[in-house]
Amino acid sequence: MPLDRILRNLITWQRAGGPPASLRAMTVEQARERYLANAVRPRRPEGDAGPAVTTADHRVDTADGSSFRVRVYTPASDEGRVVTYLHGGGWVLGDIDSHDWVCRIVAASLGAVVVSADYRRAPEFPYPTPLLDAIAAARWTSRSFPGRDHVIAGDSAGASLSVGVAMDARDTGDVEFAAQLLLYPPADPSLRFAAAGAHPEGYLLSVDDMAWSYDLYVPDPQQRGEPALDLLGADLRHLPPAVVGTAEFDPLRDEGVELADKLCVDGVAVRHVPGPGLVHGYFLMQDIVPAAAVCARRVLEELDAVLRSAREGRESAPAAYAEALRES
Repeated sequence: MPLDRILRNLITWQRAGGPPASLRAMTVEQARERYLANAVRPRRPEGDAGPAVTTADHRVDTADGSSFRVRVYTPASDEGRVVTYLHGGGWVLGDIDSHDWVCRIVAASLGAVVVSADYRRAPEFPYPTPLLDAIAAARWTSRSFPGRDHVIAGDSAGASLSVGVAMDARDTGDVEFAAQLLLYPPADPSLRFAAAGAHPEGYLLSVDDMAWSYDLYVPDPQQRGEPALDLLGADLRHLPPAVVGTAEFDPLRDEGVELADKLCVDGVAVRHVPGPGLVHGYFLMQDIVPAAAVCARRVLEELDAVLRSAREGRESAPAAYAEALRES
């Protein structure tokens, strides 16, 4: 379908003063400031406090003697779930403040405690530090909120990190996840899917922006073939069920679809939610783009269905086992 009308007007407005500066034309700090300034938050009417969620910040220690911040969102309605959320921004931009409203929506919509990780970012901390911090955040969440259905979730770079965390949990057994939420994930460091796609530039994210991000996150090209980065070449068997969201006008759309297909081939239950007429980053645009809000709700509804199905399966297993014993 065509690009959403509101997004089309937004892009036209941004181009009115000339093409926006590329990420390569800015310093990292300038790029971070622009990302934060553009992180869309709802324009709430006076007196509207938004989702009924309380927050508290904590510190998570790392193996190298450092620490990073996590923000815990506790909803008024509790469904016995917890989400470790990893923000997007190309492993360089974004933080827990840029994704604060998103985490509030996730917490309130799912009835889940959300732990948002302010993992250390490139280029100051290149790969694998952001991934190691993400793993540490998930382990902290698991220890701090035992007995809950645990979801590993992220958008963009955070979605890539989420798959890496899920693979580590599978291989170590340190954390048990009930599901993955992967929003427009980068899965192909070679960028061949993005470069060959229908929308390599002009829709708020370009292939060159992604190349800039990879150059800072993984400056050694030899590392880019590692499973935690090249998700399309990784062994994804025995990972938790996944909800994968993509956007039609996103350079990463094709590799996101390919990742969903590969998860299916590797035996993982997958629910793919396409984002017709939407662009990369739409999860942050729910306040000004109604179509983005609709798609975001569908993503969370699919995740809710996955979690409900998993819980029903666990609850019915003892009864089924007892019935089998009686019949034998």
